[in-house]
Amino acid sequence: MTPGKISIKIVKIMIALCAMLALGMIVMTRIKEYRAEYEAEMTNTETKKGVDVKVVIPENASVKQIAHILYKNGLIKFEGAFVDRLQDSEYRGMLKHGTYTLNTGMNTLDMMAIMSAEDETGGVLQKLVVPEGFTIDQIAARCEKQDICTADEFINACKSVTKTKFPFLEDVPAGVDVKYRLEGYLFPATYDITAETTPESLVEWMLDTFTIYYNDKLQAKAAELGLNSYQVVSMASMIERECRIPDERPVIAGVINNRLKDDMPLQIDSTVLYPITDGMYDRQEVTYDDLEVDSPYNTYKYTGMPAGPICNPGLACIEAVLEPTEHNYYYYHIVDAETGEHAFFETYEEHVNSGGKTVEQMKQEAEGGSDDGE
Repeated sequence: MTPGKISIKIVKIMIALCAMLALGMIVMTRIKEYRAEYEAEMTNTETKKGVDVKVVIPENASVKQIAHILYKNGLIKFEGAFVDRLQDSEYRGMLKHGTYTLNTGMNTLDMMAIMSAEDETGGVLQKLVVPEGFTIDQIAARCEKQDICTADEFINACKSVTKTKFPFLEDVPAGVDVKYRLEGYLFPATYDITAETTPESLVEWMLDTFTIYYNDKLQAKAAELGLNSYQVVSMASMIERECRIPDERPVIAGVINNRLKDDMPLQIDSTVLYPITDGMYDRQEVTYDDLEVDSPYNTYKYTGMPAGPICNPGLACIEAVLEPTEHNYYYYHIVDAETGEHAFFETYEEHVNSGGKTVEQMKQEAEGGSDDGE
């Protein structure tokens, strides 16, 4: 190698070393800045002028979940700093669920004080119980009956929610013909109603509760199956309306999967009852004429999944979707009306011979009530 080539190689090496050194200095500087910002948020006692932000802390939320809610609402920069500061503060173990108005200019210690204080409004006025399988219309009616708000106010609050605040709503297909975009996402639970509760805060609380239960583990499982949150809650909502016996939930999930795989209509009665009862499910049976209702939810008339969820499912039905039983069943019908027990079948002939009602029979009888999945 000539001296000239050696010199060029040395220059290139020196340039590379300088570049690496410069990059290292940049990284070190950023690490120092990050540590300084982290430390400042942990120790800051000043309160500046900021913007008021209303947050809803769900019941039984962990410290990490609370920190994530504050981060998501732009109130803190470092979730870890909030958690670390709380553990060493007088407010450890004292944070309460509820609706709070915080400010982006507050230090984290002030936020903790507010979320730890006793409710000056007199505490819980009443409890709103949202059972598994309730629809938005049923929740709205219950809110009006308990004088929490009018049904219209609750529904309007549902319609006002944006996907900016709740990113999982991005999974709702654009232009999909659904009654409510939030159907399926209002998590069934018991909610404390205080003097500060508004329709908007109540809806956001229900959505925040969904994010707590539909956690990273379940989201990862859904991703493995190629499902997004909208597909999961849509399928779970059908299982919720169809099934009363816990052990049958993953089996019905398997039936749905088998029918979808073979491009068979799902023919689930609840998907017909949802549109014809306007989401109230005040009828339990369908007639042959009902099966002809022209609705994107009607899985007798249209093949594939309904347009969207037909209720708000609980955690057990969501888990059934993510861990379905693998089998060769394509049909089922109720064998015990009192308990809701189903019998499952691989063939249409088995289903019919065991007493399962068919569409043809419904047509002949002019009306009838079928709880089967044929």
